[in-house]
This record gives sequence, structure tokens and C-alpha cells, in this order.
Amino acid sequence: MLSRPVSFAALTAITVLFMAASSAPSPLYVVYQQNWGFSAATLTVVFAVYVLGLLGAVLVVGALSDHVGRRPVLAAAIALEAAALVLFLLADGVPVLLIARLAQGIATGAAITTLGATLVDLDPPHAPGRAGTTNGVATVGGLAVGAIGCGALVQFAPAPTHLVFALLLAGMVAAALVVAGMPETSARRPGGLASLRPRVGVPPRLRPEFFAVVPTLIASWALGGLYLSLGPSVAAVLFGLHDHLVGGLVVTLLCGTGAVTAFTLRRVPVARVLTAASVLLATGTLVTLVGIQVGSVALAATGTVVAGVGFGAAALGTFGTLARIAAPAERGELFAVAYTIAYLAFSVPAVIAGVASGLVGLRPTAEVYGIVVVALGIAALAAQGLLAARRARVPAAQPVPAACPDRSPA
Repeated sequence: MLSRPVSFAALTAITVLFMAASSAPSPLYVVYQQNWGFSAATLTVVFAVYVLGLLGAVLVVGALSDHVGRRPVLAAAIALEAAALVLFLLADGVPVLLIARLAQGIATGAAITTLGATLVDLDPPHAPGRAGTTNGVATVGGLAVGAIGCGALVQFAPAPTHLVFALLLAGMVAAALVVAGMPETSARRPGGLASLRPRVGVPPRLRPEFFAVVPTLIASWALGGLYLSLGPSVAAVLFGLHDHLVGGLVVTLLCGTGAVTAFTLRRVPVARVLTAASVLLATGTLVTLVGIQVGSVALAATGTVVAGVGFGAAALGTFGTLARIAAPAERGELFAVAYTIAYLAFSVPAVIAGVASGLVGLRPTAEVYGIVVVALGIAALAAQGLLAARRARVPAAQPVPAACPDRSPA
């Protein structure tokens, strides 16, 4: 049986692996379009199917691990992700690609909520904020690893539509072995079947803190959706950068910068992190929009890096808040609600943008999308101000420690 510190480190790697797998297809979409000749509208459907599966899994099984334990849910998610990767390896057209992305979405939705809750369960008593930091860094960093890794393989390695999935499949086999050897961190309790009924709710005592971070959650994930869905196309069409590695680098500039930021700011108070995130998300996106308007790659890249700092700060602040305020029995459901909001923000605007780009063009679509993100960043800043004012008026209740002494690992 793996020790708790080893399990924590291994689960962090599994979180990175799942997020890398989720972003890996982004640089490949151009290749698939060239090979199979499908339209931008079809590409939007492929993107939407993944998110549909993910949100369905978050809503249905997001709280299941609070009842049946973390290990069974993680094992099932890894098995389904492995099956999806096999389908990617076998894909010879859009129908199989759609099935693979749907299965991957379901697996990722089941995994990310359970991984988030399990990391909080394993939070070391001497460092109770580590799980929040790790969730933020691993989630954002995984997106960066998947995008740049796949972009490099597509550009320089043989079999561009196969090698990346073979490597990810090997990673999933290793992940299954880790989960088999880790301790169970959540005691079984009744209500597992009832928990499958889709519910979106936050306990009343958590609502002020939770809803204060929602605008930041929406702004940051909407920006991520812009880069993962349209980023490589913007680089190719608006700036003439057709290199597949550059397509992956566009995503990595945002997500990689975000991961480094989340780690660097891990000891800064959450309230300050969230405030900085709101300002940087809005400012960086605005600078990027100016770069697009004047055709400056350097200015657009600078804006992306600034927005990436805000993206990482947002991940750290939001996940850190969730890890701090939730009791053990609330973690699975609370992370499910948070990821539902995050992926709706990630997907719905991106799907709309995909359709709009075919109707009005890529440039106006990217510009309008960016303006919306700027407005969301300003709204997030206002929400943080309202929460600070509320705290000044009403003494805050003591938060539930992220590492609670009543946990009983198997």
C-alpha cells in the first residue's frame, strides 16, 4: 500500500495526465481536418461532444466518491479514459473521433472531481493548503503539457495522430497501478445511488465564499476555452503562423504561465491572489486584443503571458478557496458544482465562437470573445470587493480545516 505522501504525489501526476490528455487533441484538429476534409462546424461538434460528456459525468457521478470511496470512481475513470485513447488510435473518420471524445469527456469529468477531493483528503496536516495549490497547478499545467507535447509530436515525430495517444495510454496503465496501491481516503456511507441524481447545490454556509469566486472561475475558464478552441486558428489565420508547434505553444503560453504562477503564489493569501487574478485576466486579454488589432505577434504574446499569470492566479485562488471551506463529506459535490460552472464557461462560449467564426469571420469573433472576458474580469474584481465589504461587516465563521482529523483511510 502506498504511503499518503507518495499517493499525494502520484495523484498530482494523474491529474496532470488527465488534463494533458484532454488538451492533446487541440493541435491535432487541423491535421484531422486536412486528412478527413470536415468543416469548422464539424470541429465545433467534436469540441462540444467532449464537454457534453464531461459535464454529464460531473453532474451524475461528481458526488459518488463521497459515498462509495475515491478508489472505485478513479479506477473506473482511468479504465474509460484508456478505452477512449484506444479509440483515438483506431480513429479513421469523424464518427470514431466523436465517440472517442465523448468517452474521454465522461472519463475526465469523473476523474477531475474525484482527484480534487482525494488530494484534499490527503492534504498533509503540516501544510493544509497544499491540495488547493496542487489542484490549481496540476489542472492548468496539465493543459499546457498536453498542448505543447502534442504540438511537438505532430510537428517533429512520426505518426502524428497515433504516437501521442499511445504515450498517454501507457500513462493510464501506470495510473491504474497507482490507484490500485493507494489508501482509500473516504469512508463508505449510504446514499451512493441517490447521489447519481444530478444536483447542483452549495451548502448555505459555504455560499458567500463560493459565489464570490464564481466570476473569477467563469472569466478564467472562458479565457481557457478561447485559447484551446480558437488559439491555434488565430495564430495560423490572423498571424500566418502555420507551424503545429506554434499552435501548441499558443495554449502553453497561457496555461504554462498559469501553472508557474499558481506555484509561485502558493503562499500568498487567497483574497490577494483572487484580486490580482481578476486584474491580470482583464489586462492581459485587453493587450492581446490590441495585438490582434494591430497585427503584432509580440504584443499578442505579451498579453497572453499577462493573462496566463491571471489564469494561474485564478486557478490557485478558486481551488484554494474550495479546499479551505469544504468539509470531507462535502468535497465531491462541491468540486462537482465548481467544475460544472468552469466547463460551462469553458465550452458554451467556445462553441458559440466556433459557429460565429464561420458566419462573421475569425477576427471579429476573437475580438468580441476577448471583450467579454475583459468584462468578466472586471465583474470578478467587483465580486471580490463585495465579499471583502461583507467580511468587514460580519465576522466570518471559522472554515473547516482542509485536513480533518476524523478521516479514516483504509
